[in-house]
Amino acid sequence: MTQDIRPPAAHGETEDLPREHGRRTPKRKRRTGRIVLLTLLVLVLACGGTGYWMYSSLDGNIEAAVDLDKDLGDNRPEKAPASGQNLLVLGSDSRAGDNAALDGAAVSGARSDTALVVHIPEGRTSAVAVSIPRDTLVTRPECNRKGGGTAPSAERVMFNSVYAQYGPACTMKTVEKMSGVRLDHYLEIDFAGFKDLVDAIGGVTVRIDEPIKDKHSGLDLAAGSQRLDGTQSLAFVRTRHGVGDGSDLGRIGNQQRFLTALLTEVKKQDLLGSPAKTYTIADSMTKALTTDSELASLKALSDYAQSLNGVDPVDMDTIMLPVAYDKKDPNRVVAYEPNASKLWTSIREDTEIPDEAKKSPATGGSRS
Repeated sequence: MTQDIRPPAAHGETEDLPREHGRRTPKRKRRTGRIVLLTLLVLVLACGGTGYWMYSSLDGNIEAAVDLDKDLGDNRPEKAPASGQNLLVLGSDSRAGDNAALDGAAVSGARSDTALVVHIPEGRTSAVAVSIPRDTLVTRPECNRKGGGTAPSAERVMFNSVYAQYGPACTMKTVEKMSGVRLDHYLEIDFAGFKDLVDAIGGVTVRIDEPIKDKHSGLDLAAGSQRLDGTQSLAFVRTRHGVGDGSDLGRIGNQQRFLTALLTEVKKQDLLGSPAKTYTIADSMTKALTTDSELASLKALSDYAQSLNGVDPVDMDTIMLPVAYDKKDPNRVVAYEPNASKLWTSIREDTEIPDEAKKSPATGGSRS
């Protein structure tokens, strides 16, 4: 079994997270990452049109987790004029309630195993989604502890541990620090809600390049186009075993492919012609949704969605943050420079992303 190597916790911090991937797969069941992949949830609302505001009963489903002005403070990147919109989209997994039933285990605490920085350029006719691998070592800024008090900044912290220990506001501060990108909004959806959405829209068709047979999740898919229900979709975006090197990097390609397929499916739905279906989708999504305080109502989400209605999923560019395997710990990755900086600069300045900024030496392929 691969030795469990972790970056040291900062003084006063407690690392109670499960071990992530290594070169070989441990025999015990992994607590694999959960994925939201509902990056542009607001597109669902947009497709429903202005009629969504009529469903005022759904307002109570939406929770606010972050007050951007209060919780993030003044030490933030500047917002350049005409620089588009930037959203941090997280997938969370409390492993409790409905989530536990989906995975057969109950684990205390919550984890954010996938993060997407979604950039919508000025004009709002296209979008870029940047995946930050969960095992990326980052510098976490000073953050408030959940029980009160302040945690000092710490270096070489695994990215997905930030959410687990300090919550959404600290995660946003960490992303802003590493990218220099000022985030305009926060969206989070949980594991069970993702399954319900896929089932509500009747499944999603995904192209499978190579057969996938994962005994851990029970996923068994042949190559070619496959129509996946909610349970299969969750297994598809979670699976690492038999994909690339078995790491989180190997499955990011599947996740990005599924994101495009999901959004394309949503855009095809005749929501205006089916109020009952529209309500079912809205209900499942809002129950699973957490936002920043500015978007924490159905009216605010619908208004924001309408401003993004020109974004077509087909035109979305999905990119993994360029990373390289860490020299001290090959079970972790670090931002690959100068490519990562060029990527973030393009997003900050709302300019076209150069091809070299999309290249990453750590791809999730087989390692020799």
